[in-house]
Amino acid sequence: MPQPSDRLKKDFSRHFKERVIEAILFLAAFLSVFTTTAIVYILVKESWIFFQHVPLTDFLFDTQWTPLFDDAHYGIMVLLSGTITSSMVALLVAIPLGTIIAIYLSEFAPFSIREIAKPFLELLGGIPTIIYGYFALLFVTPLLQKVFPELPGFNLLSAGMVMGVMIIPYVASLSEDAMRAVPMALREGSYATGATRLQTALRVVVPAATSGIAAAYILGISRAVGETMILAVAAGMQPNLTFNPAEPGATITSFIVQVALGDLPHGSIGYQTIFAAGLTLMLLTLVFNLIGFYMRKKYREVY
Repeated sequence: MPQPSDRLKKDFSRHFKERVIEAILFLAAFLSVFTTTAIVYILVKESWIFFQHVPLTDFLFDTQWTPLFDDAHYGIMVLLSGTITSSMVALLVAIPLGTIIAIYLSEFAPFSIREIAKPFLELLGGIPTIIYGYFALLFVTPLLQKVFPELPGFNLLSAGMVMGVMIIPYVASLSEDAMRAVPMALREGSYATGATRLQTALRVVVPAATSGIAAAYILGISRAVGETMILAVAAGMQPNLTFNPAEPGATITSFIVQVALGDLPHGSIGYQTIFAAGLTLMLLTLVFNLIGFYMRKKYREVY
């Protein structure tokens, strides 16, 4: 029979191990919060220095972006127009195709096809973005120029289309997971009323999985807004206030890459622009994430 001292030792050992595990889990959670806070602190601190020299009104409403010229202008709308235009083109490609692929894999594809298609989707998402950039520049753009001869060699259209192809795995995989999480009883109830598989997929499964599908869309939007190398290679990095995807343009991320190459000295106003642009990009992504959170909460309550 174990002695009381032995039981106390075992209890102490078990509680000590639990405390250690709790401490490790807490440190992991704290590290993510600390990293996010540190990023926000750096962006706000450096942006504050920038806005001491550049009025906020000029930053928001100026229609030129030439921080590297002698006649400097700091209108962030020029970069926002390129970011929004390329992202919209990407989403017009990724959301329809990703949703269709997700519906097929979830509701129609045999098990063998699903097991083959899923790894290919994951492989598509793992290709380096610089490869997508050269693919857009050397393959997609010449292909589009056969249809639109006046299309310039650098343009937001081809960059956005290839970026949409890159985002498809994120949208398709998350949407398919959300659809497969829908209880089979809902499908069986739909079949019992005489609905076809397509009607069940579109009118029962998709509405029931709206929360997860919305999360996939928001992730795709955030991924498109934050993409860098495809746009740096194929879009031209030419600051141009336009919402026409057939023209070259610059985005927030491509400008940050351009300045971060080391051409400007640290501490100069031109260098500080990357922090103001980064803060703008973070706020834009935050808005999309808040919209996604609201949609997930709303539709989770409904279904």
